[in-house]
Amino acid sequence: MFCLSELEDTVRVPPDFLKLPLEVAIKKVLQKLFLDKVLSIGLCVSIYDIKSAKGGFVLPGDGAPTYKVVFIIVVFRPFVGEVIAARFKESDSNGLRLTLGFFEDIYVPAPLIPRPNRCEPDPYNRNQMRWVWIFEEQEYIIDDSYQINFRVENISYPPVPTERGEEDAKLFAPMVITGTIDDDGLGPVSWWEGCSERNNEDDDT
Repeated sequence: MFCLSELEDTVRVPPDFLKLPLEVAIKKVLQKLFLDKVLSIGLCVSIYDIKSAKGGFVLPGDGAPTYKVVFIIVVFRPFVGEVIAARFKESDSNGLRLTLGFFEDIYVPAPLIPRPNRCEPDPYNRNQMRWVWIFEEQEYIIDDSYQINFRVENISYPPVPTERGEEDAKLFAPMVITGTIDDDGLGPVSWWEGCSERNNEDDDT
């Protein structure tokens, strides 16, 4: 799910950062440039290390030194088929939305929720719908009570809209994960806790 990637970039250190140690100043600039940004290699979640910084040249009329920096970033890059533990964020008639805390564009569409099921108004949140899986006459509610395990089905990188308003900019997601919970061991962990207990009892007999 996470990996280290080495990058190289030309970094301009603003004059007000020059009072800091060089590595700290460069790291601050890199965080502004890359943190929470989606690159071709995935989502940057942290600047891990700075391997080298060369140059320090001041361009004419600028007043800020520029360095050629080689650095390592921590990248969130899940792969198709990977099982990830997430938390419930919201749901509607189209399916579920999950979150990892630092990344919230994870969607489980209705066809990838176990069947038979039903979607009904949430009695605790009138602005939201909730999903219920029906299995052997038992009902299993999908809500924010438990951790949810999902399997990655697809990862997409939507193109940036050429024209968009301020509201569109807030809603745009540069990386979207489609997941499924329609398989054994997936979905809220509470669904399977009882199975584990029964299996242990069967093994003891």
